Amino acid sequence: MPAGLIALALGGFGIGLTEFVIMGLLPEVAADFQVSEASAGWFISGYALSVTVGALLVTAAVTRLPRKPVLMGLLVLFIAGNFLSAIADSYTAMLIGRIVAALCHGAFFGIGSVVAASLVPSHKKAGAIAIMFTGLTAANVLGVPFGTLLGQNFGWRSTFWAITAIGVIALLGIALMVPKASTEPTKGLRSELGAFKSGQVWLSIVVTILGFGGMFGAFTYIAFTLTEVSGFESGAVPWLLVLFGGGLFVGNFLGGKAADKALDKTLIVILAGLVVVLVFFALTASNGIATLISLALMGGFGFATVPGLQMRVMHFASTAPTLASGANIGAFNLGNALGAWLGGVTITAGLGYTSPIWAGAGITVAALVVMVIAAVTAMRGEGAAPAAASDVEREPRGATVA
Repeated sequence: MPAGLIALALGGFGIGLTEFVIMGLLPEVAADFQVSEASAGWFISGYALSVTVGALLVTAAVTRLPRKPVLMGLLVLFIAGNFLSAIADSYTAMLIGRIVAALCHGAFFGIGSVVAASLVPSHKKAGAIAIMFTGLTAANVLGVPFGTLLGQNFGWRSTFWAITAIGVIALLGIALMVPKASTEPTKGLRSELGAFKSGQVWLSIVVTILGFGGMFGAFTYIAFTLTEVSGFESGAVPWLLVLFGGGLFVGNFLGGKAADKALDKTLIVILAGLVVVLVFFALTASNGIATLISLALMGGFGFATVPGLQMRVMHFASTAPTLASGANIGAFNLGNALGAWLGGVTITAGLGYTSPIWAGAGITVAALVVMVIAAVTAMRGEGAAPAAASDVEREPRGATVA
């Protein structure tokens, strides 16, 4: 394994920890700044919106720059944002720190995906992207529970000091381990924007939004489902989420391996599997054992799409993949917002705490339909859908959908 992938994964771990650990520390942060739960929620939603904006604007701003210095600069931004959060003396200062840290998120994963793919042979590119995203899954499995524990015992600021230190280590890792030759700049913003002429790029982004929206539609309100429907104690919820995180970790790894062999077929099978899992979960949520199985499988199938979807966008934007890759990272966060919104609508409508899971299943069905359309039109346009993750620098043939 190239050492550069380890450095990229460590950066992904720190960024994932920044995004998710605040959920476990929200009561402490809200109490410290004397704000309501709804106001404290902006530390989460404000971060997500900033990720979407940064994924496009920051990536577009750095397209002419060599990728290794850009990745290092993004981590400096990440370090600064978490430092500001750690020393924040007001709600506004904390929110600014969250926004600053979030601006690097989309660009780091977007550019990092391109760099990760460049470090390995063409038949291992989706797997390399999966390794980079392993840092994000590890943040859910290990980082969030221990980060929450650290914050609860030593104050929430200690968690952000720890994340700042992780950022410094990741910065040094990229400086030392990522080869300069693999991080040359693109041809410029006009070239990057040209990638969006491909209908397949847009179809892939839509699948990303709907596919991730389906999983997070079910996951956003999972604590209510586990306590009010499945009958678990609230104290058990963090450890149950470790099971979900374990599914993310395994799904990301296996999804990347499978996507390297048959990209579109893998995505179709995974999305179909996620539909089945969500329907099973909704029907059996009152059973504790079935819920444990559903949590692990929902995480596994839900995150197994990530390396394949990222690779698909880069494949069809192969002459200029950087901005399209960043846009797809933004699409993941738009999916999060879509799923959370729709799940909230169903609960507000009085449909119960399994209704977000049903909503997630419906969104995932839409993702599956779009993915089938994308695969069929790709076959018609190119003679064959991308059977495996191809070299992202190769010119795509007939990628535009009529």
